[in-house]
Amino acid sequence: MFDLDRWQEILATIRQNKLRAFLTGFSVAWGILMLVVLMGSGEGLANGIQHQFRDDAVNSIWVRSGQTSIPHKGLQPGRTVRFTNEDHEVVARDIDGVEYITSRFYPRGELAVSYKGETGSYDIRSVHPDHQYLENTLVSKGRFLNDLDIAEYRKVAAIGERVKDGLFGDAPAVGEYININGIPFRVIGLFRDEGGESEEEKIYLPISTAQKAFAGGNRIRMFMLTTGEEELAKTEAMTEEIKQTLAQRHNYSPDDRRAVFINNLNEFFQRFVNLMAGIRIFVWIIGIGTILAGVVGVSNIMMIVVKERTKEIGVRKALGATPGSILGLVLQESVLITAVAGYVGLVLGVALLEAGGRVLPESEFFINPGIDLPLALAATALLVVAGTLAGTVPALRAARVQPVEALKDE
Repeated sequence: MFDLDRWQEILATIRQNKLRAFLTGFSVAWGILMLVVLMGSGEGLANGIQHQFRDDAVNSIWVRSGQTSIPHKGLQPGRTVRFTNEDHEVVARDIDGVEYITSRFYPRGELAVSYKGETGSYDIRSVHPDHQYLENTLVSKGRFLNDLDIAEYRKVAAIGERVKDGLFGDAPAVGEYININGIPFRVIGLFRDEGGESEEEKIYLPISTAQKAFAGGNRIRMFMLTTGEEELAKTEAMTEEIKQTLAQRHNYSPDDRRAVFINNLNEFFQRFVNLMAGIRIFVWIIGIGTILAGVVGVSNIMMIVVKERTKEIGVRKALGATPGSILGLVLQESVLITAVAGYVGLVLGVALLEAGGRVLPESEFFINPGIDLPLALAATALLVVAGTLAGTVPALRAARVQPVEALKDE
């Protein structure tokens, strides 16, 4: 395998047939390049789609109230469905599979937020403590809301990093008081959010406090919950059970799609998972098909090489060369061509992905195209195997050449 003379002979043969070697190598390099580019592009698409789910828990169900659109038990359409705290409690208590649950109440009108001489307009969300698990809220300082804040109607607030920058600048915020429509709320924590800067321009208040301070009564606008590790079928059953429960409590038809809007993110995320699995399978089929085409080309070229060198092989065998040495000679040439060409294709593919990631305009649906090291190594190993397979048939044919017949060959 490491016979220097044999390697020199192989390189000399390749130099004598530069065009043939180039075209053979090109087919292999093109195949691996296409595989790498397709795999990297698929990864970029997967990253982009996954980026769309970054803001919310993917194992969640979101329930929003609406207006009835069909008559039900003598009641006319157009009635507004108004959720209450009791709806939250019933779902949390009676629906099996609920992991975390939170509701939202939105105070009416614009709320002025101020701290000393600084004022701003920010989105106010009044929620339960579990809300941070639904919105992927990351506490950067202090704490988030807790159950005691809800039970004791505490006037506390967790504010986003951009709210802190706008109201406090470089001054510390935790422990200070901000005024919301003239009502003081103590800042108990700062948070970041996977959803980006817009999500960090929000202020979270205990829902019980906000309902009391801003004349909300027991009303809530929506609620959402996570389903833990439950299977998709179970979450679909939970969605149906929630729909039936709310329809009974608010006296509307369960078939009324506009009365209540229920989004099961488990379904959307599973569709994404299935889509990406299909794309990856498609990419591998196309890529491997392209590589196989190159392998067939290598095999055909090696058959021609064996045919051209039949006399030479006959002389070698007449002088004592073993079938194994002839077999190794042909296989080594085949593996060398495919390995070198494949490596070139691999490097070019990675470079193309890197350049594309920098040159292409930013998009939320196509992010960081590329392949990881294990896949690159697997592609390289695939090339070595392909090179061996490509040369096997021609090598076996060369090993079976009889010296007498070879010497008579014209």
